[in-house]
Amino acid sequence: MSALRLWKCSYYPVTSIAFLLVFVVVAHLVLSPYLPLSLDYLGPSRIQTSCLPINGSTGGNNTDYMFPADIIQAVFYRGAPWKAEIGRWLSGCDSVSKSVDINENIGSKACKDGCNGQGICNQELGECRCFHGFAGDGCSKKLQLECNLPASPDEPYGPWIVSICPASCDKSRAMCFCGEGTAYPNRPVAEGCGFGKNPPSGPGQPELTDWTKKDPNVFTTNISEPGWCNVDPKEAYASRVNFKRECDCKYDCLWGTSANFQPHAACDSGWYGIDCSIPSVQSPMNEWPRWLRPAAAILPDSSPEISRLVSIKAIVSKRRPLIYVYDLPPEFNSHLLEGRHFKFQCVNRIYSDQNRTVWTEQLYGSQIALYESILAGPHRTMNAEEADYFYVPVLDACLITRADDAPHLRMEGHMGLRSYFTLNLYKRAYDHIVERYPYWNRSSGRDHIWLFSWDEGACYAPKEIWNSMMLVHWGNTNSKHNHSTTKGNHPCFDPRKDLVLPAWKRPDAGALERKLWARPRQERTTLFYFNGNLGPAYEYGRPESTYSMGIRQKLGEEFGSTPNKEGKLGRQHAPDVVVTPSRASDYYKELSSSVFCGVFPGDGWSGRMEDSILQGCIPVVIQDGIFLPYENVLNYESFAVRINDAGEREIGLAEVYVPRFHHAGGGAAEEVIRRRGGLGVEFSKLEEDDVFATLIQVLHYKLHNDPWRRHLNSATKREYGLPEGCVGRGW
Repeated sequence: MSALRLWKCSYYPVTSIAFLLVFVVVAHLVLSPYLPLSLDYLGPSRIQTSCLPINGSTGGNNTDYMFPADIIQAVFYRGAPWKAEIGRWLSGCDSVSKSVDINENIGSKACKDGCNGQGICNQELGECRCFHGFAGDGCSKKLQLECNLPASPDEPYGPWIVSICPASCDKSRAMCFCGEGTAYPNRPVAEGCGFGKNPPSGPGQPELTDWTKKDPNVFTTNISEPGWCNVDPKEAYASRVNFKRECDCKYDCLWGTSANFQPHAACDSGWYGIDCSIPSVQSPMNEWPRWLRPAAAILPDSSPEISRLVSIKAIVSKRRPLIYVYDLPPEFNSHLLEGRHFKFQCVNRIYSDQNRTVWTEQLYGSQIALYESILAGPHRTMNAEEADYFYVPVLDACLITRADDAPHLRMEGHMGLRSYFTLNLYKRAYDHIVERYPYWNRSSGRDHIWLFSWDEGACYAPKEIWNSMMLVHWGNTNSKHNHSTTKGNHPCFDPRKDLVLPAWKRPDAGALERKLWARPRQERTTLFYFNGNLGPAYEYGRPESTYSMGIRQKLGEEFGSTPNKEGKLGRQHAPDVVVTPSRASDYYKELSSSVFCGVFPGDGWSGRMEDSILQGCIPVVIQDGIFLPYENVLNYESFAVRINDAGEREIGLAEVYVPRFHHAGGGAAEEVIRRRGGLGVEFSKLEEDDVFATLIQVLHYKLHNDPWRRHLNSATKREYGLPEGCVGRGW
């Protein structure tokens, strides 16, 4: 479909907003004859059948003729409209790539004192990865992580902090428990559970927790009092005893109100890694993970007993690109997960008492979802010499979420800024891999991958890692962060090397089953839809003028469909245009009832692009200089509308596969195997490429088209499993 070019106008935010309604109305009226009634531009892919030269000539690149671009310069590959150059390479090369034999290293290096039962031995390096609260070469040093800040006469338990504890502090984790002398010593006494209440300050006012007074009833054995530490859970569930309602299992423990906290999770003997999936020479081959099977082991000629082997090699057939995942010290990842004070923090799933997956609404859940996908995926390698990329698993979103929640995570010395606090964590990870591994210096870090899932994207990345590939949700290319809350004078995103990934959205079997993205045109009665914070003119609106770079505020002024604080609607409000800050009772259904949906920034990135695509609503984007998911690799004119603050405006409609905005690998893939009903069934029906598969395709393209690889790859003799004309085209 040809692009509809519209007039230029000078830069001014209100101009873009005012233009929005006219724009979508024109699009609706002019393009409606061309819109499929079922909105199948979001459905099955268009099939390219032409293999003839576009201009009738026979010279030039063969892929130009075999895989011609459509009229808006998109080349479809596996259902998605790619930018022409990328789509052609994927169509002609990625589609015919073959597996190559890789020598995987299976180690068996011993650790000092077997880590004393307080850690997991990395048998590749012979180093302990100590549990939370333990340190040293053999994890023999027990740390003293306090729960409380320094006390005073007025605050006997110190100033309030998430870890504040009036009971027994487990100083290996800075967590509060009932402690010895109670019937359930490992039961959490988290946050307000162990403290008394102040009476209401007036009629209709709530009771407030008194953080200076312990609640003695928490330890009572009197069944008529609201107890906790001595309450039998069976009696509580049968309502035969009272228990304090503010108490529950906030920590990551067994499911249920009265559950006990579990000890550190250890790998089975002979296994290691953050997910316990890496085998040693003692691990039975028939139990090796899928990413190491099928394998043929190569034993030394002397064939000593297995128990005496230091390492063996296993030949595994794999397709490139191959990713080596650094097994970093646990301070960068597993300690942040192990020490969290609220079980839904930092993770995209937990487990029920029936060992069933419970998905979370964790806004930054892509960090764990991608980590799991790489760890369990077929592109993972333990042979760093064969790796095409190196993934550095630093859980920045978890540190930012947990900053200041315990004394040992205080932001003192970091200017009180969570981003600066996190920058220091990344800097220490960089120092570690440069000191302990040779791979960084070979490429100056260009083949290393870091994920920044927080609001500002990679704006707080230390300068030492700027050469690397950044995976973010906030593709901000503006060096001068006009109208935004980020600081600094450098771009946070480089579209030549970085990639914006879709944010995590909780898997919903009902939504997958209903296929809201496929609702027909006649059922989409709303022309334009946006639901979100619209700024200070509305109740509970954000007061900052920099919020959303001022875009949402202008949207509300022009098209608000809900009265603001003054009782006024937007100046150009219309019956079929919904712009409201009011929370919808069925947000996804309302999106799926709309033709166009707004995609605007919030504090930084927002998940509106993902919401729109997953419900089949055409995204309308206003955020200059900010790349959205896949925007530097997919042809956005094929399926989205971008209105610039200055310059030309274009409309283009085509198709994009919904699964590319789903995180269906990693834990979701495991769920397909574990469960035979509900979500497992619906995920098993998604045969198209998801977020992780899309990332792998981008990495495969970059492996052979990034010019900087010329010197790196020419120095190595590798098998790529590709035709000669596909290898190193950019070298």
